[in-house]
Amino acid sequence: MNPKLKKWNQAYQGADISSALASQVLSENAHLLPQMGDALDLACGRAGNAIFLARKGFDVDAMDISPIVLKQVQAFANQQNLSINCVERDVEAQGLIDKKKYDVIVVSYFLNRDLFPQLINALKPNGLLYYQTWSQLSTDDTKGPSNPAFRLESGELLKLCAKARIIYYSENGLLGNLHQGIRNEALLICQKQS
Repeated sequence: MNPKLKKWNQAYQGADISSALASQVLSENAHLLPQMGDALDLACGRAGNAIFLARKGFDVDAMDISPIVLKQVQAFANQQNLSINCVERDVEAQGLIDKKKYDVIVVSYFLNRDLFPQLINALKPNGLLYYQTWSQLSTDDTKGPSNPAFRLESGELLKLCAKARIIYYSENGLLGNLHQGIRNEALLICQKQS
């Protein structure tokens, strides 16, 4: 078995889907969402973003490498009558599904720099990418991955999305009161140009 698949299957064994929350970049900026459409929660894990979007009326693909978590997400979605389609896919090895286009894509706490052109390409014209993940500007080394390769450099998220229109960006870094604001992370919303 693929070590990455084994790791995530173990991590999600017995996961509580009902307590999953949407990422802060999505929940605090939901007013920017279109009224309806197709959405993707990439590397969805417990699918907090997918559940949030489905409850707002979106048809959502929840994509993850772990069939264990996807089975739980699909059962929860069916029970709650949510329009969530679970897609098992190792996007690092297989990439995104080429022909599918989305009005909204959400990625939280997953970083593969090579996927950014595919993410922008997978958006419909004027589609939105909501992205939130770990930053190397960290106030607390106990949160997030220890490997700096899985953390964004300062301003890197802006560079990765340079071909899209930046709508929102936040990276508080090490400025001011380190006990307030979103720390250890970078957040971005960008829009594909039509």
